[in-house]
Amino acid sequence: MSLIKQLVSLKCWVQKILSYAFYQSNQLIKGELAHLLNVNKSQRPWHLPIVTAVSISFPIFVGVYFGALAAGIKASLGAMIILNLPLIGSLPHRLMTLIAWGFAMSMSFALGAIAQQLPYLRLPVFALIAFAVIVFGRYYRQPPPAGLFIMMAGAIALFIPIPLDQVMLATGLVMFGSIFSTFMALLYSLFLLSTRSAQPVIDYSYEPDTLSESFIVAGFVSLTLLIAIVFNMTNPYWAAVSCFIIIQGIHLRTMWIKQFHRLLGTLVGIGLAGWLLSWHLSGWQVAVAILVMMVSIETLIDRHYGLAVIFITPLTIFIAEYGSGALITEPVYQQVMRARLLDTMLGCLLGILGGWVMHSTQLRLPFQRLERWLLKRFGIKS
Repeated sequence: MSLIKQLVSLKCWVQKILSYAFYQSNQLIKGELAHLLNVNKSQRPWHLPIVTAVSISFPIFVGVYFGALAAGIKASLGAMIILNLPLIGSLPHRLMTLIAWGFAMSMSFALGAIAQQLPYLRLPVFALIAFAVIVFGRYYRQPPPAGLFIMMAGAIALFIPIPLDQVMLATGLVMFGSIFSTFMALLYSLFLLSTRSAQPVIDYSYEPDTLSESFIVAGFVSLTLLIAIVFNMTNPYWAAVSCFIIIQGIHLRTMWIKQFHRLLGTLVGIGLAGWLLSWHLSGWQVAVAILVMMVSIETLIDRHYGLAVIFITPLTIFIAEYGSGALITEPVYQQVMRARLLDTMLGCLLGILGGWVMHSTQLRLPFQRLERWLLKRFGIKS
């Protein structure tokens, strides 16, 4: 009898445990779905997406008009610095920030195009570019995309075919795009400052772990590129870009959600890109498509990251493929779609591993020791 009572009691405890576990898992799933499906309210001016989209796509329309679509897309790559325009501070502060990013964009593209001529320099040059833009963006506390497109410009230049005698011309196109974008930023900043009061800019100073975190991010992004090159992936730069986007998460939960958003958004975005490429768009249609994608991205980026990625994926495919001047045929775009999915999965995997290292107190100790040694060596106060 006592054994029966014990068995009944054990059954009750098991039922309670299972019921509690089911309740907790159900709450966890609901919480994660809420994060994945939640659409935030935008904190940016409603006209900002229009201004940025026009600034980035206008060089493409000019290029199409003169029968040089690839040149227009290279110039639009430089124009992407307008995404780094600060919405606080005085007019000189905003313009000087954008000019600095424009210089970094042109330098990054030029270094990538030159290193392309000597393949064994690709990885070290890319690692240097990645580390520099990460430190630069973190020191000046740039919000996303920070140095993403500067690093992307260097990565694209490493792999799209640019003959040595065309490096200066291609870099000049990127520079002209940056100049045009800076002019548009001047007009837009004057409009903003005339309609609202300028918020003060915080004083810049070195923040602890800036160097150590930059070492970790640059290391994993470079490792991703190395793996993509070793496995001879098509457009290996995209794996590195994907890793960079994921590893920028503020904490592990953010990185997991961003990774899931990126995977889902990329799957849908690859389908969208394949559908668009299957139409064999003319130059004018490519320009209009990029304009629409930029408006969509800038409208959605601070509302729902996954929805924005749906348009980021075809945008980057268009920039890389049409910017290289390659003829887009059906076998080519099908190959691009498959390669983009593999590159993104590799980037997400390495990005989440880099996130674990960054947020592990034990694994990041060697990087923090290196940071303290460098700061002491050069007399920088942390």
